[in-house]
Amino acid sequence: MVKKKQSSALNVRRKNTKKLVKTMIQSVILVLLGVVLFHAVFDVESYREPDKTTWKQQNGFIALSYFGVGRSGTSKLVAKSDLDEQLKVLHDLGYQTVSQQDIIDFYSKDKPLPDKALYLSFEDGRNDSSLFARPLLEKYNFKATFFSYADKLGDNKERKFVQPKEMKKMEKTGFWEMGTNGYRLSYINVFDNEGRFIGMKNENELRDKSNVAYYNHYLMDFIRDENMIPAENRDEMNARIGADYENMKKIYTEQLGYVPSVYMIMHANALGEGMNRLVTEANQDNIRGLFQIHFNREGRAYNSSRADLLNLTRLQPAPYWSTNHLLMRLREDSGEALPFITGNEEDSARWNVKDGAAQFKDHELILTSPPGRSGLLELKEAVKSEKLHVSAQATGNVVGKQSIYVRYDRAKDSYIRITLDNNTLQVEQKKAGAAPAVLLTRELDPVAWSSEDLSFDKASVYTYEQTSAGVSEEEEKYPINIKDERKLDITLDGESLTVRVDDEAMLDKRKIDDSIRTGTVAVEAEYSENNKKENIYDARFENMEITAGDRVLFSNAPRGWQGAADRVKSAVNAAIDWAIETF
Repeated sequence: MVKKKQSSALNVRRKNTKKLVKTMIQSVILVLLGVVLFHAVFDVESYREPDKTTWKQQNGFIALSYFGVGRSGTSKLVAKSDLDEQLKVLHDLGYQTVSQQDIIDFYSKDKPLPDKALYLSFEDGRNDSSLFARPLLEKYNFKATFFSYADKLGDNKERKFVQPKEMKKMEKTGFWEMGTNGYRLSYINVFDNEGRFIGMKNENELRDKSNVAYYNHYLMDFIRDENMIPAENRDEMNARIGADYENMKKIYTEQLGYVPSVYMIMHANALGEGMNRLVTEANQDNIRGLFQIHFNREGRAYNSSRADLLNLTRLQPAPYWSTNHLLMRLREDSGEALPFITGNEEDSARWNVKDGAAQFKDHELILTSPPGRSGLLELKEAVKSEKLHVSAQATGNVVGKQSIYVRYDRAKDSYIRITLDNNTLQVEQKKAGAAPAVLLTRELDPVAWSSEDLSFDKASVYTYEQTSAGVSEEEEKYPINIKDERKLDITLDGESLTVRVDDEAMLDKRKIDDSIRTGTVAVEAEYSENNKKENIYDARFENMEITAGDRVLFSNAPRGWQGAADRVKSAVNAAIDWAIETF
């Protein structure tokens, strides 16, 4: 009886302890959220106008547009820390932001721009974008345009979107101008993966996008039937598209007091680029009547002085891009030889960049490939020991190639290469003067991802034959924005090779050619042809450690208290992110 009472008392104490810990964690989260909200509401600084009399440049400007900003980042939202790093680099390189009126005057009145002119914007109208981008605009005295959808305005149910009252406050600071992505995000002529006709759906009705194979945006085509034959005539199409623009005009006028001057049509790269001529004309008539600036295209950042105000282009940096990835893209678009960032100088000094750009950031090595080519990073120190061990977490995107070379001898062109390529492991050996020989090819366990991670990027007009055939096996593979995480463990002992992935032996003491005896360690990044949108790739290796015998040649892995502190920090960040998303 006494034992039962003691056990019961012990259980009560345990429950009370758990409640106390839970309450303390919740209190910490609420305090942190309160601090963030306090600063968002009461810390109001004003934009400092630049001295435009010093502006002399008349060649053009770059335009960057972020889909959204999150505290820690997601497959769709860039992390605040990454955005901070990117904006800091641009600021330090001398970029100055320009306003909508600056762009209008540049094209219509031949007024000059700053030497390095940047048009900055944030799409989709999200609260978190406003919250997390605001202090960065203040920090670098940058001006940005905040884009929204008209149908999200004045709706109390749409809590994650900024409302007109807040927009007006944002404008008063001088850091923000308003723009529009249109009336709404809606899809027509939708077919599923099996070629079945779904019809027309709005964004909220297409939560599970993984089953969608073909579709188009509401303003981009005639409404068609299951045989892809137009189900409306020209007059009906004109009236439907005109009503969309009229609804947008009505809502902005009522809610904001005016229609924004700048427009980014959804989706980009379609209007005037192969879509139906009559649908193009219907859109262009409405656009000319409502807007002064139109960013019609996406994929390139640079707009020259010869560009059309109603056919401008912007670059949308993806959340998974490193800062060097952005700089690599800007170098290609603008033709400027922008310098890359290296990060930790001590770690960087141990390596030679043979091609591409390398950043050593905290416990991560990020190697960015040049456009259309592979990037290569080579450890400076030669490996003299017979026994070599390399371990790392490979955390780059699934769609792309990240490789580790061991006994890499550039002079002889011999090596052992371990590659992760679109969720497939490949191990090769190359003897001097011979072609690479494959030792192993194995598809790894599937990478988990949510349909919410999927971004639509293949809107077009399809034939009946295409839609009825359903999606191909190649198209069913991973979206380009999905990250992977694989633990690699490579051991070379004499002529014996062992490769483990996620603690599972893929090769166990496999004999390699005895001519591959010497060489160093290298890592490689290469884009995948499965990525039709981007030919630059970031290979990422976290907690990498390279040892030869008992000697550590390189390590960026946290140790002791640092490792424990990182784990605690990660857990706290995850809890705060959960709270933000939930409440």
